[in-house]
Amino acid sequence: MRTKFFILTIAPLMVAGCDTPGQTSADRALSPVHIPVVSSASYVYDLNAPGGSLAPGEAERLNGWFRTMNLGYGDSVYVDGPYADAARGQVARVTGDYGILVEPGAPVTAGAIQPGSVRVVVERRRADVPGCPDWGRPSQPDFGNRTSTNYGCGVNSNLAMQVANPEDLLHGRSGGSAIDAATGAKAIELYRSWPLTAVTEGKARRPLDAADTKKGGN
Repeated sequence: MRTKFFILTIAPLMVAGCDTPGQTSADRALSPVHIPVVSSASYVYDLNAPGGSLAPGEAERLNGWFRTMNLGYGDSVYVDGPYADAARGQVARVTGDYGILVEPGAPVTAGAIQPGSVRVVVERRRADVPGCPDWGRPSQPDFGNRTSTNYGCGVNSNLAMQVANPEDLLHGRSGGSAIDAATGAKAIELYRSWPLTAVTEGKARRPLDAADTKKGGN
């Protein structure tokens, strides 16, 4: 299995302040020092597909790999190789059991695809905030009224952990032609019906386990 990482950064919003000689940008503005960083890893799996048709047992082998990868929401699946178009339908039937569609095209991966094979690529993204918490400079006393080095760590770290699909931090989504109010109400309904997990009764009724806190295999 070959893995390739790409680092993308999200530009933070900054409120301009007055310039003061000797101050850094973090001292004279409300821009957080530490911001979410989204990394992307590509995992590949080669399957025997002579003539573009998966060989017997290859679909089951692919499904086992998906289960090992804990494939789920936020992952992107591609098919690459000379027979990709012919084999895409068979791969899509396997990914459909996980609620995922096969994306068109494929990212560049290392290594040549052997003749008579197709390559399935799973692209997975992860969001985190490097360097947090940061107490490199005491918050008190601060006679210069400077922004704390830990400023923004709490909000940005929570955002990175809670976002279901880290790619949403990079760009927005285009809206559909039709508006479904039920879709927008799902999050509110879940919030109102989910038992409190901070109390004994809530923990017993809805414990937080690995399945509930899945972060795409990160």
